[in-house]
Amino acid sequence: MSVRGSGVGSFPGATQRDFDEALRIVLGELAADAHGITYLPEVPGRGAPSGMLGRTLGLLSGVLDADLQPAGWRLTGTAGAPAVDQRRAASLLAQDLDSLEEHAQGHAGPIKVQVVGPWTLAATVERPRGDKLLADHGARRDLAQGLAEVIAGHVADVRRRVPVAAEVVVQLDEPALPAVLAAGIPTASGFGRHRAIHPPEVSEHLAWLTDSIAGSGATPWVHCCAPDVPIGLLRGAGAAGVMIDLSLLAADGLEHAAEALEAGTTIAAGVVPSRGEMPSDAVVVERVLRWLDLLGLDPEVVGPHLVITPACGLAGATPAEARRATELVRSVARSLSGGA
Repeated sequence: MSVRGSGVGSFPGATQRDFDEALRIVLGELAADAHGITYLPEVPGRGAPSGMLGRTLGLLSGVLDADLQPAGWRLTGTAGAPAVDQRRAASLLAQDLDSLEEHAQGHAGPIKVQVVGPWTLAATVERPRGDKLLADHGARRDLAQGLAEVIAGHVADVRRRVPVAAEVVVQLDEPALPAVLAAGIPTASGFGRHRAIHPPEVSEHLAWLTDSIAGSGATPWVHCCAPDVPIGLLRGAGAAGVMIDLSLLAADGLEHAAEALEAGTTIAAGVVPSRGEMPSDAVVVERVLRWLDLLGLDPEVVGPHLVITPACGLAGATPAEARRATELVRSVARSLSGGA
């Protein structure tokens, strides 16, 4: 079977030099052979504009403008007048893409970029007059449509910078999605919860994004390292891949992951620790094979749709742990593929 390895996105560090080192590690480990899906790392320790929310709001600069408040990001209610922090976010993303372009010359394998999905954005970004966008039907619709509008341009920019890449994958980060569906997002006061968003609306907004990604010639994945990942809903909304933390899934979640693999949907299984002591290659390989056997899946059949990743992002790891986790996902993918 041909299994691949990749990462979720984030790396430790607090400087541009740390980003350059993260990119060097990712390209060195995951661009070396057919068993890696390389990606544009995030180093959120450089500040809020370089975190996953800041990067995504930087993409939206000029479409939906935002500024950074003590409580987090907030839309300003203006268009075409991004505040300094949003401009900084856009500038940092462009700088990181410049580095990718410089160091990934001639890379002919797949490459992945990460964007925060519409529901996690709506659950974390505030409206101009306060409280989360999640509380306003029109605001959350505008946010999703605005993101769908800019994402095709982002894919085109990546393709321009890495023109021989075999495939561009766009990962929509949706860690808050289960809470959005279950009325688990706190209101501004902290004493209440926002009403649950019904699955048809959730699916519709996600489909605007996956359609835009697919229409630009890229592959849409959704990442959710939380319990109760709605794998069926994500597949129905057009996700060609779902990224999960395997240790968080209950029995029904594991069954949904098995169904997805059998149907040809990519499952990126978070089985490598994000920090702490790393297990051996053999231990992780045995865990994956035991999981597939438990679900009655033939590794030779589902292997091409299986990706090995850390359980979640690596921002909380030490530099040595992040390096080792990246080495391990590639090593496990090679071992599962027969060492070829």
